[in-house]
Amino acid sequence: MSDAGKDELGKDEGFWPGPPVHVAYAPAVKAPKEAKAPKPPKAPPEPITLKPYVPRAPIPFTPLTDNELADHQGTTLIFDTECFANFFLIAFKHIQTGHVLTLTHPIDAEKLDWIMRNYTLVGFNSLKYDLPLISLALTQAPLQTLKRLSNDLIKGLYFKQAQQNYSFSIPKTNHIDLIEVCPGHGSLKLYGGRLHAARIQDVPWAAEQFLKDWQIPVTQDYCINDLEVTELVYNGLQEQLALRTSLSKEYKQDLLSKSDAQIAEAVIGSELKRIKGRYPSKPKMQVGAVHRFKAPANLTFQTEQMRGVLEVVEKAEFKIGADGYLERPKEIEELRVCLGGSVYRMGIGGLHSSEETISHIADEGFELEERDVAGYYPSIILNCKLMPKHLGNDFFVVYKNIVDRRLAAKKAKDLAVSENLKVASNGVFGKSGSPHSIIYAPEMTIQITVGGQLYLLMLIEMLEDSGVPVVSANTDGVLIKCSNALKDKMNSIIQNWEAATGFVTEATQYKAFYSRDVNAYLGVKLDGSVKGKSVYYDPWRGAGAKDKYWRFQKNPTCQICVEAVELFLTKNIPIEQTIMGCKDITRFVAVKNVTGGAHWNGEYLGKVIRWYFAKDIKGTINYITSNRIVADSEGARPCMDLPLELPCDVDYDRYIKRAEGMLQDMGWKE
Repeated sequence: MSDAGKDELGKDEGFWPGPPVHVAYAPAVKAPKEAKAPKPPKAPPEPITLKPYVPRAPIPFTPLTDNELADHQGTTLIFDTECFANFFLIAFKHIQTGHVLTLTHPIDAEKLDWIMRNYTLVGFNSLKYDLPLISLALTQAPLQTLKRLSNDLIKGLYFKQAQQNYSFSIPKTNHIDLIEVCPGHGSLKLYGGRLHAARIQDVPWAAEQFLKDWQIPVTQDYCINDLEVTELVYNGLQEQLALRTSLSKEYKQDLLSKSDAQIAEAVIGSELKRIKGRYPSKPKMQVGAVHRFKAPANLTFQTEQMRGVLEVVEKAEFKIGADGYLERPKEIEELRVCLGGSVYRMGIGGLHSSEETISHIADEGFELEERDVAGYYPSIILNCKLMPKHLGNDFFVVYKNIVDRRLAAKKAKDLAVSENLKVASNGVFGKSGSPHSIIYAPEMTIQITVGGQLYLLMLIEMLEDSGVPVVSANTDGVLIKCSNALKDKMNSIIQNWEAATGFVTEATQYKAFYSRDVNAYLGVKLDGSVKGKSVYYDPWRGAGAKDKYWRFQKNPTCQICVEAVELFLTKNIPIEQTIMGCKDITRFVAVKNVTGGAHWNGEYLGKVIRWYFAKDIKGTINYITSNRIVADSEGARPCMDLPLELPCDVDYDRYIKRAEGMLQDMGWKE
């Protein structure tokens, strides 16, 4: 079961009280609230006095000379900027040599212009911040003007408006902004923590501050560290960038700085322009408009209960909110569907079962089999012939051609073409719900997401009515615990469902399946490999494309514990043996984003912090804004710079207990 389509349904909403009964919909009955005395206002947090900042050892670097610049033109430079009231810096790092060039105000405009025209520049959030600042610096603008633009950009001024307001143009340059290419949403520091950057560093003074002489070299060192982290991110995205380079050539437009969903929109728009002779426009957003789900003819239920569920869903009103996005109807939010021994919840994002702390073990009498629908959302679009109304049938023709080409390439084992087209086909769903997209079609979003959930419930009903238990379901698949006597019956039911709906399922069998909840589980496959999700997934151990992708989306959280649990369940290796035998500090660290920043005993750490659990540690990591303890940081020693060797004070007992707790949470029993 994939992670696609997760939304707020992942939160614990509570279960429908009472035993399962054959009703479709049960609104919660709430007792009248008693009047409560008003709470006294909270006292403001006591001001926190931070210790004077002690600069860390600067990062050594070799200057990039003018001769080297001339010799290496046509290659790649990582770049970043820093802008203060009395200091402006542009820093470049050459990928091949590792040498660094720094330009400070007043800028050598001729040299800067030559660099921009003769190198590929790679930045992070550079389209919205660094590139406009550099372009203004080319005009020899004074520091005060540069700082004013910096403030406006930070507040959200769009770069095209910035060009008009500040009278500058962006010179032609090969440029890649990594922020959209990165999977998920995060700051550069957070991605650095996830990729185990050698140093996580924040400047401990406000952007408005007038820098003292000693603060200028510290700020430069901070900028150079950002170059190191940006390079780390760049190296981790080589597969995604190669894909975008290939797509850019095929569709004759620059897609290097676009997300997967943005690429889908650009490809669809390009193909529609070829057919229509003009690039399609966004439809008008209709705030307050009401849409309803319309059941396709092949979506049918056999029981009165499930026909009642369908009736509730079809009557539910999906409204367009003030921001243009769909709001979840109350009827859907409160809907609980009871089939067999499971309770299922629906939403705009995907279907979720409600199991907690439970394990299933295959034995001589039962098999555990997961059935995922291959390319679920693209299949729904094609099978139901869904299309944005303003784009008409031309959209469907273009989209079907993309999916057909992708399937042909996959069959021919042309991996590069297959992956390119997979991005274009999968990204359409996300853009269908975005009011900022040419593919915006909220009625299409409803048909895809709600239809996908109901189709799965249709399969679950067919299986449960034949005595085949479904023990879990999530977004695009189900986990079935089937007795050997009913195996043929199960396969027949699934084949009939596939024939009726047009979907194709892929099977995975498990020896065991351990679940903390529907969004956090670990399955042991027949070959001994594992499939984990959430806290039980460890992408830093694998080397595949999926693992590299998920490293950008997960915070490392004591991954040695996940490894210990996996090895215990698959190879019966004792928990303590794995943990105490590990010498890699990155397996012990935890990384967390802290709003407003954190401190440790008055020492400023930053907005992204990293630590490990140590023996006999004194003090806690706390929020600067409220002085509250950062969750799960008791006994933590900050580790903003990774040590070269494993520290001698690692609290092994803490990690062992944590791993044992993970086993208990997932329903493991001796």
